[in-house]
Amino acid sequence: MKAAWFTQFGPASEVLQVGEVETPVPSHGEVLIRIHTSGVNPSDTKKRLASFPDLLDHGAVIPNSDGAGIIEAVGAGVPHSRIGERVWVYQAQYGRLHGTAAEYVAIESNRAVSLPENTSFAEGACLGIPVMTAHRSVFSDGPVEGLWLLITGGAGRVGHYAIQWAKEAGAKVIATASNEIAREHCLEAGADYVVNHRSDGMVDEVLKITGGVKVDRVIDVEFGANLPRVLQLIRIGGVIATYSSTVIPEPTLPFKEMMFMDLTLRLIIVYAMPESAKQAAIKDITTALENNRLQHRIAGTYTLDRVAEANQKIEDGDSYGCVVVEVE
Repeated sequence: MKAAWFTQFGPASEVLQVGEVETPVPSHGEVLIRIHTSGVNPSDTKKRLASFPDLLDHGAVIPNSDGAGIIEAVGAGVPHSRIGERVWVYQAQYGRLHGTAAEYVAIESNRAVSLPENTSFAEGACLGIPVMTAHRSVFSDGPVEGLWLLITGGAGRVGHYAIQWAKEAGAKVIATASNEIAREHCLEAGADYVVNHRSDGMVDEVLKITGGVKVDRVIDVEFGANLPRVLQLIRIGGVIATYSSTVIPEPTLPFKEMMFMDLTLRLIIVYAMPESAKQAAIKDITTALENNRLQHRIAGTYTLDRVAEANQKIEDGDSYGCVVVEVE
């Protein structure tokens, strides 16, 4: 089969190779999926840049955890009725070497989720890390109906879906954006209000919107950089759910201040989510897709031969939406 892989860490254009490798065979409890689309996420590019230093200890890595395709074969213990099923895939390259940047992937049957007919394979490649992270960020600490939620970076891959989950559940949503294009994306996703997070007056603007009431929860894309202002905006007993801190990778916490605010700090990554949270997300994703209640944005599509360019698109950080590699 045709696949992309890397055997050393480094820039995508230098270390990603594309060629022929052996087609996998599904083991007990696994399905073999003919991949149509592979989703590229920041966690995929960071792995290639050595965020997991021992990743290459056991061989070449076929990258990307998300994707979509059709089941062509099943291993022992999996019903043959799954053959021919359209599915989306998550966690393909986590704790294992072979992800979705290939014509085929063999993976545990429960990581291949039925993809409704009204959802394209390109959209299916967005459902793992972006949508599941957003779902966990919004719902990890209980219902949000009637609550004020501040979603930073609302035009980003996760923020886009977090706005939708929050509005679907009845929250009052304030999103942040850095420019007019991002602002429009936030409003299209359903945000009630949008403020510019680059403005010196952002805190005052948020409090003016809420009538001086501090927000109940913050869903944050840049934890370390945003924390000082977040602490001015969140109520006592509030929740900060964060999934990234790129600008300040190792932030220093004002422990005493946060302790006396009785804050909950929720750190989110799909790989480590409890299985119950994953299944709750999958259930809600399926329902939302079947009822056409999720908007999707594709920032770019690339052939497998151009997988390095797809990776660079993510690393450049200027894309609003999912980056998809078309494998078929």
